[in-house]
Amino acid sequence: MSWRSVAPAEMDWAGWALFGVVATAALTAAMITAQLAGLTRVDLPLILGTMVTEDPDRARVAGFGIHLLAGQGFALGYAAMFALLGRATWWLGALIGVLHVGVALTVLLPLLPGVHPRMASARAGPSSTAVLEPPGLLALNYGVQTPVITGVVHVFYGAILGLLLQAR
Repeated sequence: MSWRSVAPAEMDWAGWALFGVVATAALTAAMITAQLAGLTRVDLPLILGTMVTEDPDRARVAGFGIHLLAGQGFALGYAAMFALLGRATWWLGALIGVLHVGVALTVLLPLLPGVHPRMASARAGPSSTAVLEPPGLLALNYGVQTPVITGVVHVFYGAILGLLLQAR
């Protein structure tokens, strides 16, 4: 039997609505904990929040909300993939998490300086007034452990979704 002969399952909308927030909150908390423990310098709430406000305290609150919304969007992609494949397991979620973090570290974060009003770019000269440094490829500008930590928490995010979402 080929994989194409399996009918797609129905989306788990209620699971997506609840567990997308749960998984994203867990991922964000793990990243904040790693940053506070000195394992990485990446501060996702600050990075995202400074897109909408200059004040660092308000930025962290706004950034947490922005990250929850973005995580909910990614969780929708996971739920759709599980429905398309007709199954949801922790290992399949973790595997999708590897793909997710790969795209985040090699595409999304390196593009961020192009749209972030307060982030320097690799090409910004000495006249730049940006207050945040660019993440660079694999976010290595925030520390050599950053790609590993980011990878682990995204695999964890995917595993949580794989465990909690259903493909019906």
